Amino acid sequence: MTSEPRTAIVTGASQGIGAALVRTFLERGYSVVANSRSITKSGAFVSSDKLALVDGDISQIATATKIVETAMSRFKSIGALINNAGIFFSKPFTDYTAEDFKALSSVNLEGFIYVTQLAIKQMVAQKSGGSIVSITTTMAEHPIAGVNASVPMITKGGIEAITRSLAMEYAKDGIRVNAVAPGVVDTPMHKDDPKPALESLSPLGRIVDVQDIADAILYLTEARLVTGEVLHVDGGAHVGKW
Repeated sequence: MTSEPRTAIVTGASQGIGAALVRTFLERGYSVVANSRSITKSGAFVSSDKLALVDGDISQIATATKIVETAMSRFKSIGALINNAGIFFSKPFTDYTAEDFKALSSVNLEGFIYVTQLAIKQMVAQKSGGSIVSITTTMAEHPIAGVNASVPMITKGGIEAITRSLAMEYAKDGIRVNAVAPGVVDTPMHKDDPKPALESLSPLGRIVDVQDIADAILYLTEARLVTGEVLHVDGGAHVGKW
């Protein structure tokens, strides 16, 4: 099997973990297709010979199609897909509405399925292997009392389950499928939360930085014998009580 093409697709790429991923892959020498709803207007990046920007809602199959078509027209191959786009909000279970569930499902699940189907189909056709890495959360397996996120965890738990299933289904094609489960990450989502409270959620006593997640994803992208893995980057929070 030949070396995997060094073209990476990153969804949810305009800020936070996604923006760190784009920079990390570019620095590593990859060509990158970066997507968010309005990434061309965000000012986060400027397109170049190594970077293509694709606007669009990842929960729509038309956006997934455009992303993959852009990767092929600009860079002729797909070697890695990073499913970073996602939404999260917490409230008591009985307060979640039908609209909440539809929003979470459309972005976190449909946003995974459509682009991953197309990327894997292309990887299989290339016969050169590939890597899929998705973002879940340590809370999918280890809930935190007082953080009421039961309905979002349906979606994140689903990503963990499909990661393991796809790892087995496409191992014969040399396509590896993994996930990263962060703890609390220092992103705009937590800009109004008190840092001491966030730090208390980690045994190591610090908030995860976006680069910590980007480095973990890069590792899984290039780790040729790692598949079906959920890598926790949470300062040890998944290990137990502290």
